[in-house]
Amino acid sequence: MKVSIKKSILENMLLNIQPYLEKKDLSQITSHVLLITEESQFILKATDYEIGLSYHTPEIKIITEGNATANGKKLLDIIKGLKDDEVVLETINDYLYIKQNSSKFKLPMLSPSDFPPFPQIDAKPKFDINSNTLVRSIKKIAPAIDSNNPKFELNGSLIDIKDNTINLVATDTKRLAIMQIEQPTEHNFSLIIPKKAISEIQKLFFDNIEIFYDENTLIASSAHFTFYTKLINGKFPDYQRIIPKNKNYRILLNRESMVDAIKQISIISPEIKITFKPEKIVFESLNDDNIEAKTEIDFKTGLDSDIYLAVNSRYILDFLSNIENSNFTLGFNDSGLPFTLESDNFTTIVMPIMI
Repeated sequence: MKVSIKKSILENMLLNIQPYLEKKDLSQITSHVLLITEESQFILKATDYEIGLSYHTPEIKIITEGNATANGKKLLDIIKGLKDDEVVLETINDYLYIKQNSSKFKLPMLSPSDFPPFPQIDAKPKFDINSNTLVRSIKKIAPAIDSNNPKFELNGSLIDIKDNTINLVATDTKRLAIMQIEQPTEHNFSLIIPKKAISEIQKLFFDNIEIFYDENTLIASSAHFTFYTKLINGKFPDYQRIIPKNKNYRILLNRESMVDAIKQISIISPEIKITFKPEKIVFESLNDDNIEAKTEIDFKTGLDSDIYLAVNSRYILDFLSNIENSNFTLGFNDSGLPFTLESDNFTTIVMPIMI
């Protein structure tokens, strides 16, 4: 293989595929990127077996066709150090040479035939959703996805499609985040996308994208890339049962004033107590270090008696940082019971701290 490509194009492709590389064991083929010339296209692939990304561009001069591999991080480091000009990539005797003017680098290759194959779209059913809508929705629920939970199905986000509604759901057992999208759907199905894939989807899905799936894999294809992730096989909790059916109290609150007050208290302690009084809301820190923080805001709650919520402040701030409206609704039944945070079609149910 021998090709000539602009440094800026190659660097951008290499930057995008870095999260998909094996970082610890550099002897693995998955620490390498696969470089392919195919039908006047230059293709760059990376995968860690669980997720994968294939980037392609026609903006290349192919001198000799062929395939190659190279350590993805080292190749990026080399390209970053070059000038903004054409770069020549050439394979000679199991080495990839990187040349630009008087500069020349050599990286050892592994066999391209050992590179893991990517799943094919074939006859997989298609999942129709606007990519920007999907990314905005995923961003809202992503903070609630658990990490390293022994119930592996919680280490991802559920996409539950039924009756012309798409629900995106995540929970870390202390809170449950749900984003509801109303749109026509042809089939009822659900799948669980791993947390790492959720993170990468937020970076990628801004073009017009086609999404395909089966019981094991989700594939997304655009004009510039193909992305895939293995799905989590498991049974996600019945999230509908967790949503409170009735709420005795619903209070419309101002987002900015709540964020300011909660952030003040969370300087001292992430665990806070919020007391709703008839004429004001009081915020206090919860800790055992003889350090106290307290603030309040004047607000007519409409309550006849005090009701308090003890909670990890991060759960409320995660919700408030991902809504567009200046106001939101707090729904609850009594002190010590789960409460809801709602804005349009985004809801978070939070388990309180027992005090």
